[in-house]
Amino acid sequence: MKQKYSLLLLSFSLVSGIYAQKKPLDHSVYDNWKSISRAEISKSGNIIHYTISPQEGDNLTEVKNSRNQLLLSIPRGTDVRLTEDEQFLISTVKPFFKETREARIKKKKADDMPKDTLLVYNLSKNSASRYPNFKSYHLPRKGSKYIAIASETIIPSKKVEKDSTANKTSNAKKEKPTPVVHLLHLQSGDTTNFIKAENFQISNDEQYFIFTKKGADKDSLNEAGLYLYEIASKKLKKISNGKGTYKQFTFDDAGKQFTFLADKSPEKALLKDFKLYYYTANQDTASILADQRSAGVPDKWYISGDASLNFSKSGNRLFFGLAPVPRVKDTTLVDFENAKVDIWHWQDDYLQPTQLLNSRRDQMRSFTAMILPKKGGKVTPISDDTYNRISFTDDADNEWALASSDLGYRISSQWDGETRSDVYVISLINGKNKLVAKNLSGSAHLAPKGDYVVYFNKENANWYSFHIESETVKQLNEGISVSFVDEENDVPALPGAYGIVGWSNDAKNVFINDRYDVWKFSLDGKVKREFTHGKGREQKITYRIQRLTAIEDPRIRTSYIDESQPIYLSGFNTKNKYAGLYQLGKKNIEQLWTGPYTYKMIAADQKINNIIYTKEDTKASPDVYVLTAFKQEQRLTDINPQQAGYNWMTAEIVSWTTPNGHQAEGILYKPEDFDPNKKYPIIAYFYEKLTDGLYTYQAPAPTPSRLNIPYFVSNGYLVFTPDIRYETGYPGRSAEEYINSGMHYLARNNSWVDSTKMGIQGQSWGGYQVAHLITRTDMYAAAWSGAPVVNMTSAYGGIRWGTGISRQFQYENTQSRIGKPLWEARDLYIENSPLFFMDRVNTPVAIMHNDNDGAVPWYQGIEFFTALRRLNKPVWLLNYNGDGHNLMQRQNRKDIQIREAQFFDHFLKGAPAANWIKKGVKATEKGIDWGLEVD
Repeated sequence: MKQKYSLLLLSFSLVSGIYAQKKPLDHSVYDNWKSISRAEISKSGNIIHYTISPQEGDNLTEVKNSRNQLLLSIPRGTDVRLTEDEQFLISTVKPFFKETREARIKKKKADDMPKDTLLVYNLSKNSASRYPNFKSYHLPRKGSKYIAIASETIIPSKKVEKDSTANKTSNAKKEKPTPVVHLLHLQSGDTTNFIKAENFQISNDEQYFIFTKKGADKDSLNEAGLYLYEIASKKLKKISNGKGTYKQFTFDDAGKQFTFLADKSPEKALLKDFKLYYYTANQDTASILADQRSAGVPDKWYISGDASLNFSKSGNRLFFGLAPVPRVKDTTLVDFENAKVDIWHWQDDYLQPTQLLNSRRDQMRSFTAMILPKKGGKVTPISDDTYNRISFTDDADNEWALASSDLGYRISSQWDGETRSDVYVISLINGKNKLVAKNLSGSAHLAPKGDYVVYFNKENANWYSFHIESETVKQLNEGISVSFVDEENDVPALPGAYGIVGWSNDAKNVFINDRYDVWKFSLDGKVKREFTHGKGREQKITYRIQRLTAIEDPRIRTSYIDESQPIYLSGFNTKNKYAGLYQLGKKNIEQLWTGPYTYKMIAADQKINNIIYTKEDTKASPDVYVLTAFKQEQRLTDINPQQAGYNWMTAEIVSWTTPNGHQAEGILYKPEDFDPNKKYPIIAYFYEKLTDGLYTYQAPAPTPSRLNIPYFVSNGYLVFTPDIRYETGYPGRSAEEYINSGMHYLARNNSWVDSTKMGIQGQSWGGYQVAHLITRTDMYAAAWSGAPVVNMTSAYGGIRWGTGISRQFQYENTQSRIGKPLWEARDLYIENSPLFFMDRVNTPVAIMHNDNDGAVPWYQGIEFFTALRRLNKPVWLLNYNGDGHNLMQRQNRKDIQIREAQFFDHFLKGAPAANWIKKGVKATEKGIDWGLEVD
């Protein structure tokens, strides 16, 4: 017995020793912690490439085969593309991070900054060509033969007489680089150079190379224009002459028709006059297909230079944009003699801040028109400013287009949070329209053949089909008791749908999700079937159709469900949080894999023999794996081996019952070296619901303002993330119900939780809840509140400056969950505004609120701070100058991690206070002393 006891002690000592050797994370680890930024597999499955990115530093792209053999390593490689035949790999190679950093420190101009290099790698010959200082390149979508690479070169000026001053360069002007495009034949390496070529494109069939030349200022050589180079015959033809702007180079699917936009008005003209040009091989030059004077163009409208050009699949239709001719500013007006004023009008569709932010977009707005290019003639306007959205079938050869109009509903979006629409179909033959649905809150979709519209109505939570020819409506889910809207919705707004998955190959059926399963409905309303056999609801697994191969044709936006082929499903178990991949059977669902992991970037080769994905959990970084024949899994990467040397964390679900009898759950993170005989400080971090992320990896990183969970857990904290379910009108009480009760549950039932050292941290909506909680309880020894609302009465009428929209919708319909306007629920707005209860606060609180916050007015943070300062309560306010609602600048993210750790270490661990906590930092010492030291 003594021997067994001794062995047990020895074993425990060895385990403890292993943990003791692991150091806690510190703030120096962030930059080198890596992630997978992109992972792809070729159609054949023979080539896999992925990019490993540190948080700060140089990328590494690796190319492997499916047997995990390294074919190529590309330091600093990014944006990898393969040619269609998989013989060549194209990659941008970025400059060294340190070189770019040094250039920024020296404040070099853009032209003098380190430049990218283009790598062209022959995979069959293992040979590489590099093109330094390239500007851009074009590889056709299915290209295998040619690539066009743009760069610049110095062309020496005319010879000058040599004299004794030839070597004196002090007064010499720097030669201006000349643009050049290299058309490279990939197999032979032969290059054709086009001097002064600028905008360029290779046709998808690789028959033509299109480019522009700007020409000299006086252009005595008449070089300016658009050129077409026939690659096989090496014939160069100028198809449009003159200086101007040439854009939107577009071939039809067959490569037989070519169209573009060009404006040849004087360079300084305030009004650009674009024309639509058209070219085929039997023409000498491109002809004008449509301009401002063409038949069918409305009076005082013109061809938009900002719209895209698109042929229908047959090439019989060409779609472009029209727009009203804009008013031009009077340049004779003296700027300082005229007022600068914004006029807010109560009947404007949109508030002035929204209009100002969107003014450039609105100036570029265009309206769809159509012309028959093979026949020419009349322009047919399809839409005007009545419609805010228009869509076509994929081939755009059908009669009907789908259009929606939010005219008359825009003002109410200020408080509704969404814009209702009238939905129409418009005939592309005669321009007539048919009303599909009036005042629709929901969504509408045009069927692939353009014969039906399928739409969802939020108000009654039903799906409908509208047969265009007969104008008959069928309720697709009639007689089905299952809900097709968000069953967990806890905001005042009507719940949204789970969405359309796709369409059958014959376009006669639509597939629609409920919470757990996929349903199949015939568009005529006669057939309705649980496509996933109801297994999702039965097993509490959310099944979703998973496409494993890419859609190659960019014309195809529709997702087709081919029932003649295997149907794959992703599955997420809402109970144990496992994720997996499944295959749909005739009566059952076959599990291919599942487990306590999160899978991302799932993709397969064309035969679905090799599947790649990233796999992660709480302890394992999201590394790349390849699975062959659904049996043999190989790990291709090990991106963060350094993690093994650090004290990491574990995660587990905690369940409890709230004071009002609600079943609740949250995630508890513990240190890897957790000792149940010790007492630990604990921090609660919260934002809506987080438990579905139980098996999601969290890298130690300077966060935008969230709690850096791995850092705190590694440094001896427990972190708890409770889910919160809200009651309309009482978001503050709901936070109390779940957060406080969860923390009480942990403290009462676990001796290792130190109930005297409990903290809370939240950002944005979580920051609001932090502010509310410390007005209702003294159970927390420290609190950190990021970008909070503390006064719902003032925030209700505020502006989200990032979008220019009013904040009213948040309180009446969405996250803030009051459910009524201010004057109908004054008491609720006050009850849920922590500002009115600041006299109750006894918890030290740090606030982060930045002066460029585009979501929550930063005056909310100021109201918070000044109230507590007035009450002589311990409070700190951090304003990261020029940063937003969530910190975007990395140096600020790094700074806040240090301060947050110092703050909680002081109040929850008794560490000495940093100077910024103890005495602040005076404005006169800003940029000299950051207050991070401890005196």
